[in-house]
Amino acid sequence: MDLKDHIREVPDFPKPGILFYDISTLLAHPDAWQVAMGRMAKVVGTKAPDVLAGIESRGFLMAAPLALKLGLGFVMVRKKGKLPGPTISHEYALEYGSDVVEVQEGAIEPGQRVVILDDLLATGGTLNAAAELLTKVGGNVVGAACLIELTFLGGREKAKIPVDSLISYDS
Repeated sequence: MDLKDHIREVPDFPKPGILFYDISTLLAHPDAWQVAMGRMAKVVGTKAPDVLAGIESRGFLMAAPLALKLGLGFVMVRKKGKLPGPTISHEYALEYGSDVVEVQEGAIEPGQRVVILDDLLATGGTLNAAAELLTKVGGNVVGAACLIELTFLGGREKAKIPVDSLISYDS
């Protein structure tokens, strides 16, 4: 099955000149979603993780069902102020300004093997920030996996960890 057939392209979203790759059409198709999760399970399983970390918010859609399928724990990496209780944060640079990602204190046990999941790899900034945060709290980040990779934005080359993707767009 070609999973690209189930990704809707939305021009000029969220702003003019951007082509948005919408995974909601894939999520709505049970066979395509099952195939995507099966392929992702094979990719992620080779890294022998203890826990999966999903990046807010579409990364949750990848990581949570995959963690359940693989019998692993699931941890959320969220924007500042979105998680209850004590958190550990990591600030990272954007093209114009900065942002902060957080994880709940104690969510990762020291030395746990962590794989990060997100729906899309673009420039790699958020992925690298999540990896740095999870390393900071004692995780052993062994890789990342994304449903879609926009290869023309060079995120894989900037990533500080191995990255796998199921679908790639070259322009």
